[in-house]
Amino acid sequence: MITNRFAERFYSLVLALVLASVLIAPINILAQNIKMPEGIQKVTSVEGITEYRLPNGLKVLLFPDQTKQTTTVNITYLVGSRHENYGETGMAHLLEHLAFKGTPRHPNIPQELTSRGARPNGTTWVDRTNYFETFAANDENLNWALDLEADRMVNSFIAKKDLESEFSVVRNEMESGENNPFGVTLQRVLGSAYEWHNYGKSTIGARSDVENVPIDRLQAFYKKYYQPDNAVLVVAGKFDEAKTLGLIQKYFGVIPKPDRKLPEIYTAEPTQDGERQVTVRRVGDTQYLIAGYHVPPGSHPDSAAVTLMTNILINEPAGRLYKALVETKKVSSVFGANFAFKEPGYNWYATELRKENSLDEARKTMLDTIESLAKNPPTKEEVERVRTAALKNFELTLNDPNQVGLILSSSIALGDWRLWFLNRDRIKKVTPEDIQRAAQTYLKQSNRTVGIFVPTEKPDRAEVPAVKDVEILSMVKDYKGDATVAAGEAFDPSPTNIEARVKRMKVGGLDVAFLPKENRGDSVVANLVLRYGDEKTLMNRGDAAYFAGQLLQRGTAKRTRQQRNFNPNRKSKKRADIRCFYRTRQTFQHFSERSPQLLWHN
Repeated sequence: MITNRFAERFYSLVLALVLASVLIAPINILAQNIKMPEGIQKVTSVEGITEYRLPNGLKVLLFPDQTKQTTTVNITYLVGSRHENYGETGMAHLLEHLAFKGTPRHPNIPQELTSRGARPNGTTWVDRTNYFETFAANDENLNWALDLEADRMVNSFIAKKDLESEFSVVRNEMESGENNPFGVTLQRVLGSAYEWHNYGKSTIGARSDVENVPIDRLQAFYKKYYQPDNAVLVVAGKFDEAKTLGLIQKYFGVIPKPDRKLPEIYTAEPTQDGERQVTVRRVGDTQYLIAGYHVPPGSHPDSAAVTLMTNILINEPAGRLYKALVETKKVSSVFGANFAFKEPGYNWYATELRKENSLDEARKTMLDTIESLAKNPPTKEEVERVRTAALKNFELTLNDPNQVGLILSSSIALGDWRLWFLNRDRIKKVTPEDIQRAAQTYLKQSNRTVGIFVPTEKPDRAEVPAVKDVEILSMVKDYKGDATVAAGEAFDPSPTNIEARVKRMKVGGLDVAFLPKENRGDSVVANLVLRYGDEKTLMNRGDAAYFAGQLLQRGTAKRTRQQRNFNPNRKSKKRADIRCFYRTRQTFQHFSERSPQLLWHN
């Protein structure tokens, strides 16, 4: 079973992102005229890769190359950590593990893979999950691989006993990631940069979700997303196209198209409105500094310029960050990546520092170098250097269909496999001005999140305890309270009943009305209405009336505001409220505050 340790996943991801973004001159390979099985529809062909569609919604990509001696079968499911709901974090990754636990027809998948010279291999990322096998090219192996992938698409056990056995494996991955200072800091940066979107959450999930997810919830997740209409099958290398289509129809064509409708994901990350910073303090020997910026999706035209912009900054030894930080010995190394996602992604840059290096000095130099690209555009030489490297990487990949079969998962996750070629064509046209415009648009202080890892020998943390429902029930089981609160009376608020109880009189120059009734808690309420004038005398003096009312609450010549609100010598347990009203020409406003002294005047 593959171990998705952070370093392995991170570097393989960066390689995939780079390869998915680079370019070469197109090649011309004409697809053979083959007889297609009934029901399979040919959709399109691009540079030797042909797309077909099955009635159940499955997309099929065939990339034959008879000069190779191996074949790769890769199936990509459009489900990743982006699709997980509350309490489901890590489900896509858990399914990747459980998909190797077998089906009724293939009960021991790891053993089958080993016996054919392959190994269990799958990856999970934010927008997709994929499984692949590369094996010696022959009809028997291809027949087996297609049968395997079709069977575990809908017949995987996803059993409780297997889930329990995989907990230890996933926990080991979690602990490995938690012991990686850089990985932890990058995750904190993403978590701070994304307030609402799942791109801010780790693909491996929360420990509590992974350890407590009910098996029926995981099974429902599997049945929802592991279906032919949510998958793309790629066969690359040496094989016969007509025979392969027949096998695909045999194994995948019998899977019915599901009735369910996949939920629309409509959560969008709002525009960042200011710089953010997060600091991680853990045991370690090295400091890290990360600066990240929100950027468009990998399918956006600007993604090509952002990809080259990233390489211009981190390229070794000509990159601007390398020259400003490594050559001046302010840091040990610089690196970064452009996370090209299905939805708006993330562009980040990182440095590694020795303990004796100054974080403040490195931070200032790093941010100044990154964001100065908006004012100091790259030279033609800088652009051509990274473009040439991109051409070479793409050419090497395209010359190996088995690698293409795997790398296409990244473009499939963006929305369509042809984006791999489209991004190549876009990069071919990128100018220094395009890169400067991208820098001006995205490399802004308000769009920036900075992460710092500070090695700390003895981190001081606040461990916050949780309380379970059963503990709460135990706390309140025999609770009776320490006082009896007067319940008050059932009062009929009809005008006739109110008028029957009201007592009116004069107190000095005030008109006073008393309404005796039993209130809950023996509270007493006093309402004071002050009429400052009429509509003529109060014309344009509404603010003066408002402030006069406010100042009445601020104390008197004999008592301060605090003294009026608190009487430590009061023996009565009754509570009194005062509500003061003032009337202006158009309004009738009120405010209130506690005033215990009024009780004695009631």
